[in-house]
Parts: sequence; C-alpha cells; structure tokens
Amino acid sequence: MTQLLESLFGGLSIGSVLLLSALGLAIVFGLMGVINMAHGELMMLGAYTTFVVQNAFKKTPLEGFYIFFALIAAFIVTALLGLLLERGVIRYLYGRPLETLLATWGVSLILQQFVRSVSWQFIAGLLIFCLLFFGAMGVLSRLANFERIRGWVIGLMLPISAAISLTISHILGQTYKLAVTNPWFGTQGVDVTAPKWLRGGLPIVKEYQLPYTRLFIIVLTVVCVLGIYWFLNKTAWGLRIRAVTQNRNMSACLGIPTATVDALTFAIGSGLAGIAGCAVSLLGSVSPNTGQSYIVDTFMVVVVGGVGKLVGSIVAASAIGVISYVVSSNALGPLVGFSESLKGLFEFFATASMAKVMVFALIVIFLQFRPAGLFPQKGRTVDA
Repeated sequence: MTQLLESLFGGLSIGSVLLLSALGLAIVFGLMGVINMAHGELMMLGAYTTFVVQNAFKKTPLEGFYIFFALIAAFIVTALLGLLLERGVIRYLYGRPLETLLATWGVSLILQQFVRSVSWQFIAGLLIFCLLFFGAMGVLSRLANFERIRGWVIGLMLPISAAISLTISHILGQTYKLAVTNPWFGTQGVDVTAPKWLRGGLPIVKEYQLPYTRLFIIVLTVVCVLGIYWFLNKTAWGLRIRAVTQNRNMSACLGIPTATVDALTFAIGSGLAGIAGCAVSLLGSVSPNTGQSYIVDTFMVVVVGGVGKLVGSIVAASAIGVISYVVSSNALGPLVGFSESLKGLFEFFATASMAKVMVFALIVIFLQFRPAGLFPQKGRTVDA
C-alpha cells in the first residue's frame, strides 16, 4: 500500500507537469484550431530562460528567489515569441491545418537549431539582417504603389540583407574573435539548480518524501489554472476570447476584433508554455530536445480532455499522469499477486517506455468510444 500511495502522489505530480504544459496548447487549439508543433520548443525556450536568469542571479542577495523572476521572464520571452509567430506565420494559414502543422514543425526545427548555434556572432548577424530588411521595408512601404511592387522588394531585399549581414558578422567574428567563441548553450544539456528552500521533501508515508520541487510545480499549476479561469471569466478580453471560441463570425459582426483576440490568445498560450518550461527545468537537464519529450503527451491531454475544455484537460492530465506512474512503477503488481498472468502483465509494462505504450493503447481504445474526448464541445461551439 505504501508503494501504491507513493505512485499516486508521483502520478499527480507528473499530471501537474502535463497539465501545465497542455494548458496553453488547450487554449490555442480550442480557440484557433491551430496544431502548434512548436509548443514543445516554446517550453524549451522557457527552460533556457530559467537557466539564464539563474546564472544572472548567482552571488546576489536574491539568489534564493530567482525562480520567481525566471517565471516572469519565461512568460514574457515566450509570449513575445508566440506573438511574433502568430503575426508572422500563423495568421496567413488559418483554415489550412496541414500547412499550419508543417509551418510550426519547421519553426520547431529552427528553434532547436537556434539554441544549438546561438552565439554573439550569430546575434550580431541576426540584428544586422533585421535592421536592414525590416528597415528597408518600413521606408519603402511609404511609397504610393508599394503594394504593387511588394513581392519584388521582398525578393530583392532578402538576399541583399542576408549577404550584407553574413559578411559583417564574419568580419566582426574575425576581428573580435567571436567566431571561435563557443555557442551559448550548445548541444549538451544544461542544469538548473533548484533554490535551497525547494530541496528535500515532505514526508508523506513511511520511507517516502514528496519532493518540494514537485509540490512547487503542483502549486504553480493550481495558480496558473485559477489565473486562466479568472482571466477567461472575469475580464473583458477573457469574455471576448470565449465569444470568439463559441462563434467567430457572430463575434466579428458584434465588433470584437478577432485578429487581436487570436494574437492575444496565442501569446498567452505561448507564455504558459514558457512557465511550463521553467517548471520542467527543475526536474532534469535542459537540452534542445527537451520540448520533444513533452509534446506528444501534451497533445494527448488536449485530445482526451476535449478540445478547448479546461476541466477536461485537468482530468485528462491527472489520469494520464497517475496511470503512467502507477504502471511504470509496478505499484499494482503486489495487489494482483493472486493472478500470475496479471502479475506478469504488469511486470512486462513496468518501464517508462512500455508504460507509455500501454497509455497510448488505452487512449486509442478510449477514443473509439468517445472520439470528442471527456468533455466534447456542444451547441454553438460545434456549429461554429
């Protein structure tokens, strides 16, 4: 029984991580119908932001409280990136789910390589390119017939800006020895050390402690869920988001700026991914592939819970987390000892990879009976 209680507490902590990572995706998927394959990379950027903030606060009086500043920084960084992604890519692909999926998948690969390669020389080249290209576009956009020559301007300025930025960044690298400087993060994993007050654990049962980091993640998840619930139900923009979710066309007819609502929603969802990355960084090393470890489980939570349903995501994340942990730890093995076949079955699945296989199989069977998830959309939401 001690092992079973330990597995239940561990499963709830895993479920809280899944819920935190799925919260932003559930909002974006529910409102915009966008399958954001870059959501895991936004989590990864949130984790790296936490690493940077931790290093910035070392040997300062606030070193023990860096995690709170990291949460704010992770939210801001990923929210701004999400806003840029929506304004620059997603808004041109609404109603085209396959193209959106491929585009966001490409963005995820770009972000992974960006983290592996980013250095001072890379940043210098990127800033010069943005200054030249967007500066030229801003100046030329004042021309009366700009829309007629827009395509020609982009086709001409892209290679010119790229060539100039590459040349200048190479010269700067050779002059200031930036070219031989190692990338900021590289391909290896980096470690985020939890503050002293998050180390250790809370005794739950005999010979088992629930780590304070897991408790912190559970509390953080509760705060985020309550914050999103308050925002969606008690604020003007939250009501606009709910209105657009139920009926986009009618909302537009009533004067709600649907394009602004889409941008705000995507920014909030991306910011929540950054907070999830901050929490995930406390559980292990952070690498460019960190997001890929959570993206599949995150989509499972959203699909099983029901698209756009906050309550469904909570129930689905808790259920998937508990089942995965209980099966992988073989906590039910002693309870089914009377049956050798059941005992052998649970021992066969008593690894993390095989437990995930079992969870996948159970989800496939579940979706055969409830394809719309635990809490399916009804009424005007479906009609819209």
